[in-house]
Amino acid sequence: MRTLRDALAGVLASLALLAGSGVGHATVDAPAVTDEYLFRTALAEFTAIRAQAPYADQLDWSSDGCSWSPDNPFGFKFLPACHRHDFGYRNYKRQGRFDESTRLAIDNNFKADLYFQCAGNWACNRTADLYYAAVREFGASATQAQVEQVLDRMARGV
Repeated sequence: MRTLRDALAGVLASLALLAGSGVGHATVDAPAVTDEYLFRTALAEFTAIRAQAPYADQLDWSSDGCSWSPDNPFGFKFLPACHRHDFGYRNYKRQGRFDESTRLAIDNNFKADLYFQCAGNWACNRTADLYYAAVREFGASATQAQVEQVLDRMARGV
């Protein structure tokens, strides 16, 4: 019995050593996975995947929410769309694929996600239009003051 216990302890110690060394960690095709999560995965599924943060050493899951705008304006749940938009920008930049055409595709996906969250609510869709206009105007280079100026002009209809 003692020999079996010693053998089992040796196996467990070896497994712990292997797990600690990162053996078996797979490399992923980050651009393909990014495109899958960004353009071909339902928003609710993306949110569930994001909670697990798979391939965190190869994909950037960080987000500042809806940047300087409310995450859930007037109670409209925009935060999941903002998370996915950040995921797109951050990973396309990390992968050296961020340019005006990919930015447009990511921004258009953001607008579709916002409209999905709105479920046809007119006021929500108009708010989504403001968020979309802000990302199109500034992309990833806006300052808080610039965003506030544009949103103020849009709210006044200027």
